[in-house]
Amino acid sequence: MKMKVIWTYSGKIPDKIIFESEWMNRRYVDYLIEDLVKTGRAGNIVIRDEMENEWTRKEFLKLSEELEQEPEDIVVYFDGGYDKDKALAGLGMVIYYQKGGVDYRIRKNEKIQEMENNNEAEYAALFSSIQLLEELGVRNIPCLIKGDSQVVLKQLEGEWPCYEDTLNRWLDRIEAKMKSMGLKPQYEAINRKQNKEADNLANQALQDTFIHSHSKK
Repeated sequence: MKMKVIWTYSGKIPDKIIFESEWMNRRYVDYLIEDLVKTGRAGNIVIRDEMENEWTRKEFLKLSEELEQEPEDIVVYFDGGYDKDKALAGLGMVIYYQKGGVDYRIRKNEKIQEMENNNEAEYAALFSSIQLLEELGVRNIPCLIKGDSQVVLKQLEGEWPCYEDTLNRWLDRIEAKMKSMGLKPQYEAINRKQNKEADNLANQALQDTFIHSHSKK
């Protein structure tokens, strides 16, 4: 999780001056604070995370120890493939995350029946990705979600309306699941080449080649 440090200038200037850092990797926060403390000019130091929680230095150090045991810096790739003749969907999901300073990757695909179109397959792939995060124990944290479906991403962001009942049901399920998990999603549209890993998994599922791996990156 990214953090920023906020502090008040303490010196000869009588006016209250507040400084705020850029977002940074959690592991760099205490190094910055240590340097600020050495100047003798930094008071009321507060650490803020991406979920808008604020911590004192003492609280942050305890929190940081706990976060070392939890998944963080999560990036999700999803893609859905559709076989119109058979009304089948192949779902591809790839999740990258860190835990204890180690990078991990999950790759999974699956095939489901009775899909109406490719957009529904894309929604189903994203929902399965969120379920994977839930199985991983991810809660109360930001996550970056990447896909090549403008329809799904724009509808989830609220920029495009959703008129199809089937897609609305998927949208509601995804939003409810993320809310129950306390996720703060950020969506990023990418092209098919950038989404090749999830795309390959979706196509492999349609060919009955199933993969579920969880390994260090």
